[in-house]
Amino acid sequence: MAKPELTVETLIAEAKGFSVAESKHDEPTLFGVTDGKAVGTYLEQKFRTYIFEMYEFPMGNSASGIDFPGIGVDIKVTSIKQPQSSSPFKDARQKIYGLGYHLLVFVYEKTDDEKARTGKLNIQHTIFIEKGRTADYQMTTGILKILKNSGNVEDLIGFFDDKNLPGDDVTRTALANEVMKTPPVEGYLTISNALQWRLQYGRAIQKAGTVDGIIRIT
Repeated sequence: MAKPELTVETLIAEAKGFSVAESKHDEPTLFGVTDGKAVGTYLEQKFRTYIFEMYEFPMGNSASGIDFPGIGVDIKVTSIKQPQSSSPFKDARQKIYGLGYHLLVFVYEKTDDEKARTGKLNIQHTIFIEKGRTADYQMTTGILKILKNSGNVEDLIGFFDDKNLPGDDVTRTALANEVMKTPPVEGYLTISNALQWRLQYGRAIQKAGTVDGIIRIT
């Protein structure tokens, strides 16, 4: 029998059931594991396998480096202690207009059972951030404030300089002109400059379910 095709809606629905089930699961291979990357890999691969077994995947560009390119979704797994992860740096526009894909974020709290020698991931939050909300909060709110106050290209370039937006003068000028024509929407991530973007999710977790574009799944 043919498997149903995966959609964003079915992925969100499956993430809810998966989060509830995983929060009750005792996993021997996680006992004593403190490496966040190892925990993230475990949970991400388990969820991907779960989805692969149940759904057909629309074709996508695997070179994009995201988990479900056919529906434009990347999985992020992070600890509640410091909810953040890295993401490939493409260009400075991502900080203003978003990453270009949706994020499905699992935020866990890990505990160990010394007697049973198992680890457990209590999924504290599962949220879905639509791609239009994946820009940087301070960058987008600052831009919108400048535009509201009748700011011009020079004001925007000065703001980009103050915020150390990656790129040279040509890049920043081009972005300022683009912003004047196409203002961004408010993003809810904190995106720090690095060789890769460092994404922080505290604000998105807080706002999930209360603003358009950020869905609280669990």
